[in-house]
Amino acid sequence: MAWIMTLFVIGFLGSFISGMVGIGGSIINYPMLLFIPSALGFTAFTVQEVTAISAVQVFFASFMGMLVFRKRGLVDKTLVVYMGIPIIAGSFLGSFVSNTLPSSVINIVYAILALIASVMMFLPKKGIDAQDVNQVTFKKPLAIALALIIGSVSGIVGAAGAFITVPVMLVVLKIPTRVAIASSLAITFISSIGSTTGKLMGGHTLLLPSLVLIIASTIAAPIGAKISKHINTKILQWILAGLITATVIKIWISLLF
Repeated sequence: MAWIMTLFVIGFLGSFISGMVGIGGSIINYPMLLFIPSALGFTAFTVQEVTAISAVQVFFASFMGMLVFRKRGLVDKTLVVYMGIPIIAGSFLGSFVSNTLPSSVINIVYAILALIASVMMFLPKKGIDAQDVNQVTFKKPLAIALALIIGSVSGIVGAAGAFITVPVMLVVLKIPTRVAIASSLAITFISSIGSTTGKLMGGHTLLLPSLVLIIASTIAAPIGAKISKHINTKILQWILAGLITATVIKIWISLLF
């Protein structure tokens, strides 16, 4: 029972943050699933198992969070289409390839991806407070290219890539913060279809841990999404920046020492 409660808390926290700042939750769940169970004396998950469980959690957390933001009219459908299709293609390829990679390579890919996302979150951003989807413009070819790259590398670590999709939207595509968060969850949901399918085909998905995180995601993601609308956009950015940076430090320390 203690093991199940530990997994539920991990899934709840990751999914709550997912709904609040527009990420799938893997940036939180990946290191927690990797380190917390073993630290508490439970059987440790392998990296392959963690990426598979994370992929399932992201699928449900992003879907539940997206539903809340969609009701508020903040999901940019054009942005979702132009980034969602390339991301699902890339994530399927990446997740399938990851089944043949050693754990050390997957960890390095994750660490580099998170480091890039962390650096981007501290770069200057413009037009972050606009909330009207009709005011959003972006370079479509650039969005497609970035989405394909994000999908490929994030699929390797069982993530939908939202923890780097949001920084890319804010810094490169100049998307307003709340629209970026809402649209990112929709794109993440689409992306997670590819990564989850790839992980299921790889045979590393554990049923009970996945079910526990699905339940946690269904409860926590909508709560985080509803709270998000009451938080200043600057604060949301700093929360995301802090989470990504903390994860970067933890992963790189583990890799180096």
